Amino acid sequence: MKKYELDKNQHCLKLGKEIIQSHLIHRNLTVAKLVKLIIEKNEGIVTNNGSISVTTGEYTGRSPNDRYIVYDNNTHDTIVWGKINNKFSPNDFDKIFERMKKFIQGKELFIFDGFTGADKNIRIPIRIINDHAWQNLFARQLFIRPTTNELKSHTPEFTILCINNFNAIPKNDKTHSNVFILINLSQKLVLIGGTRYAGEIKKAMFSIMNYILPTKNILPMHCSANVGPKGDTTLFFGLSGTGKTSLSADPDRSLIGDDEHGWSEDGIFNFEGGCYAKCIRLNKNKEPQIWNAIKKGTILENVTVDPHTSEPDFDDNSITENTRAAYPLHYIAGAKSPSVGNHPKVILFLTADALGVLPPVSKLTKNAAMFHFMSGYTSKLAGTERGIKEPKAVFSECFGAPFMPRSAYLYAKMLGERITKYNTKVYLINTGWTMGPYGVGTRINISYSRSMVSATLNGTIDSSGYEYNKLFNLYIPLRCSGVPSKILNPRNTWDNKDSYDVTANKLAQMFVSNFQKFKDVSQQIRDAGPNTNN
Repeated sequence: MKKYELDKNQHCLKLGKEIIQSHLIHRNLTVAKLVKLIIEKNEGIVTNNGSISVTTGEYTGRSPNDRYIVYDNNTHDTIVWGKINNKFSPNDFDKIFERMKKFIQGKELFIFDGFTGADKNIRIPIRIINDHAWQNLFARQLFIRPTTNELKSHTPEFTILCINNFNAIPKNDKTHSNVFILINLSQKLVLIGGTRYAGEIKKAMFSIMNYILPTKNILPMHCSANVGPKGDTTLFFGLSGTGKTSLSADPDRSLIGDDEHGWSEDGIFNFEGGCYAKCIRLNKNKEPQIWNAIKKGTILENVTVDPHTSEPDFDDNSITENTRAAYPLHYIAGAKSPSVGNHPKVILFLTADALGVLPPVSKLTKNAAMFHFMSGYTSKLAGTERGIKEPKAVFSECFGAPFMPRSAYLYAKMLGERITKYNTKVYLINTGWTMGPYGVGTRINISYSRSMVSATLNGTIDSSGYEYNKLFNLYIPLRCSGVPSKILNPRNTWDNKDSYDVTANKLAQMFVSNFQKFKDVSQQIRDAGPNTNN
């Protein structure tokens, strides 16, 4: 195993076989010192609430086509290769790595040492190396910060070298563009260049955890999690923009984490030590916990700021819809520490259906849960990735296909086993459109979504009984406290019922067509999906 360790000389960084020499290597700086450097280097500005506002330039979202995994003896038959998991040769990786090491010789660097995984028996020590102070602050706020004693003995198992000012040369480097995210699981090293979007750092480490943990019988999950006063844990699955962060930030429950978790034999644990919340159109009254977390030490990505008052304008999408706030977990009032929880009582699959035909809330059987988990239907929202201008219907396995290197069925089987073992209830919640598709209908009121979540947690959703939806093979509650009964069956909200039927059948067929790509799946799981033959 290769080690990427710091030399005792405070002006040297040992990286592979090379010694990187510099008088400007900053190690594990405090938030205050990083903020001071960010201002001095004109990397960002201080807003009226004390947060730091930065811009990420050309790239305001992830670059999925520029993400690669090194194809070698360890990965050739353990990863599902294709459009999501692109192959990269070990030789080409080494060539870029050598050029990057030469590039950073003598340059100012920032280093963060920490952990991924709140469970101390499972966590992985990591090192993040940046050429921008604000990105190192991002790493410090998002990953798990070590204690002083832990830092003394910290030896990184994985290293991420993120050098924004270093670009790939596509013709020579065999990359798609000047941007690259290269994951080398054998060398335990990630190289990132050509983009200032900090989310690439976070998601690279998430992909690594999703590869490693199944071998330890731990289910990695793209979900948020919280816990009630009585210790009841709930998971919220969903892609960006579906409401994971907003719906899990409940003042009556303690937040475990907003995005990435593992499910072991001991329960749930957060991968991270912070939150990376979308903040476009953030409203103090609707999302007070996130609003109050935006303060000194928080990083605002691509949020415009009034030049006279220094006030962030969360309604302004002139830079991107994908505006973000990065802050440590303890900025959320009542967040659980350590960020671990019991086996979940309830699992919620969140989808933003832009077609407006899925019910706002429905109950799933175990097989239906596995079907929808593998399908991962949602509408990809504007700004989350480059080129997305309006909602687009997509299927993303496990509600996180861009970060899942292994077979979707592997993850689904692990989920199904846990649903059975711990008697977990599963619901599908549509946070997307009602009264028609995108452009005609309206987005479901978040207060209604919160009421649906509450009803699933307190069990009252079961009290009124269910109506069976034959097309989608779902069970729709007849009533839900705090939600107009009319909207529970989406067909009732459409003025043109024939148009609804056509659109609903279209989506049902999309589900079935998408699921055909999964070959070795039981018939029971296939039958739990939509009934397009009826």
